[in-house]
Amino acid sequence: MVQGNSVVPVVVGAGGAQVVAHVGLHALGAFADRLGLGDALSARIPITGERLPLHDRGKVLTQAMLMVTGGGEACADIEHLRAQGALFGSVASDSTLYRTFRQITPATLAGLWDAMAEVRSKVWCRAAATTGDSTVVLDIDASLHQIHSENKQEAAANYKGGYGFHPIYCFADATGETLGVALRAGNAAANNIADHLSVLDQAVGQLPEETAAGHRPGDDRALVRRAIQVRADSAGCTNFVAHCRARNIGFAVVARSDAQVHAAISRVRFDDSRWQQAVRQDGDKRPGAAVAELSDLLDLSSWPEGTRLIVRREPLHPGAQRSLFPSQTYRYWGHYTDAEGEPVTLDVHMRAHAHVEDHIKRLKDSGAARFPFADIHANRAWLAVVCFADALVRWFQHLCLTGPLAVAEPKTLRWQLWHTPARLVRRSRRRIVRILDGWPNADQLLDAYQHIALIT
Repeated sequence: MVQGNSVVPVVVGAGGAQVVAHVGLHALGAFADRLGLGDALSARIPITGERLPLHDRGKVLTQAMLMVTGGGEACADIEHLRAQGALFGSVASDSTLYRTFRQITPATLAGLWDAMAEVRSKVWCRAAATTGDSTVVLDIDASLHQIHSENKQEAAANYKGGYGFHPIYCFADATGETLGVALRAGNAAANNIADHLSVLDQAVGQLPEETAAGHRPGDDRALVRRAIQVRADSAGCTNFVAHCRARNIGFAVVARSDAQVHAAISRVRFDDSRWQQAVRQDGDKRPGAAVAELSDLLDLSSWPEGTRLIVRREPLHPGAQRSLFPSQTYRYWGHYTDAEGEPVTLDVHMRAHAHVEDHIKRLKDSGAARFPFADIHANRAWLAVVCFADALVRWFQHLCLTGPLAVAEPKTLRWQLWHTPARLVRRSRRRIVRILDGWPNADQLLDAYQHIALIT
């Protein structure tokens, strides 16, 4: 007879000992300690009481990062780490974590971002993706975060009929980490120039000094040691680009439809000599798609000197987004940029801006889909810690993991790495963690520990 049960019948009871879970999160915490993350955060958090707190606040925030990385969405989820003192030591209670977030003022939060910048400079000098002299590409985008409560400060209805927040982010394309974020009301405008500049300046401040030099407001171009370019969707197709030029930062922004663009496309739509074969991100030809530069057909005097318009056309398909030009055959899409290079290459580069969707999805899968506080400042601190945790994971993937796990999404990492079970044994006054026999990703986790040991 074929066995139809999906599990083996067992007797379940409480009282287990010498068993631990979340070994992968322990590896991530060990990595953070090796980088000095907790100490850097602690140095930016003022002590307001008469005596030192029982739990170092930098350590509390680092353990909160482990919590959200493991799937936590509220302060109460810290209890799952607190139950494993053998791995995580003394962990703050949920009420202590709650108070910690509530006590983070805007000035303290700015200091925490400074601490992340300090640690990031150490990481970037070790990672192949961030060393060298190639252009540092930043991506700006906003996203709607739905909230199911009317009791949260600054939550508001948005233009899609939902309710919640409308944060704007700035990411580093090379690593995917969040360099700047502003938690805004749900009805905040997508094309607000001040908000774009705010996250851009915040992102530049997160870069290593040798990269950020010459890119702050008022900096002389002679100070620039490494080029920076910012990409944005059509919300950035405003005077925002002039402010980028003032910061010696290149730009690439999605074009909006207007009379000039209509006229330029109408003049070349049947001129095959103007169009070049479009290619995909992997370099293969994109069937039916073509790219052309139309800079000479527009008046770009109101744009920074050297601005170009690159347009791509592709066959219409179901669900295609709005087109720059009305056509029954093609969808037209374009962008303005001040970058040098061939139109086809610039088109491929700009289309990579779509990476921001993956970055935002990753944040929402790691705690940014839920804001557990009513106070807006506490929720801003929560979102910042979610961004810090995501950056920590990205660093871990770049420096300690190889193969599929080095690019895996949060749910995959939780299932295969973070929640690895093990047995705790003691020998010669040492605690030894033995990973469960047959665990599929045991070798990758052991290799990660070896990489952590090599960090100095």
